[in-house]
Amino acid sequence: MRRTTLAISALAMVLLLIGANAASAADRIGFIDIREIMISSNAGKKAAEEFKKTFERNRTGITDKENELRKLKEDLEKQRPLLTENAFKDKSSAYEKKFRDYQIMVKDANDDLQNKEQDLAKTLIPEILKVAQTIGEKEKFAMIIDVSAVPVAYHSKENDLTKRVTEEFNRTYKPKKQ
Repeated sequence: MRRTTLAISALAMVLLLIGANAASAADRIGFIDIREIMISSNAGKKAAEEFKKTFERNRTGITDKENELRKLKEDLEKQRPLLTENAFKDKSSAYEKKFRDYQIMVKDANDDLQNKEQDLAKTLIPEILKVAQTIGEKEKFAMIIDVSAVPVAYHSKENDLTKRVTEEFNRTYKPKKQ
């Protein structure tokens, strides 16, 4: 009986040691910054160039409209003493309509940029996560946390995989043709 108890205790001790070693290997946690990967990756840089072109194109149209509105407002103020009440109301209404059109133009431009950004995120983030998952599985990480999405008080730079994921993402990502 004593021998059986001793054997069970020894077996339990061996299993405990094996379990402890397996747990410590699996307890490795990695960190990435998806925002940084999106900004510094080749696909992100290309998207930033496209955003800049779209922004500049929109800004030119908006600036032209602002100049037109400023001129109309100045003309309206200069002509005010010379205009009849009805003529002033008509010109004010025309100015207000153009101002509403301007506001719609600005909102549409902002919405366009926001939609492009969301589409890019929907395309790139799953691909970035696949790369991080592959690295995590290959190197036996228990988990990899996105520090741009989850507040993390501290993480070891040793387990920061952002640069490696960026490099692997640059190497493997092929944009889908539309």
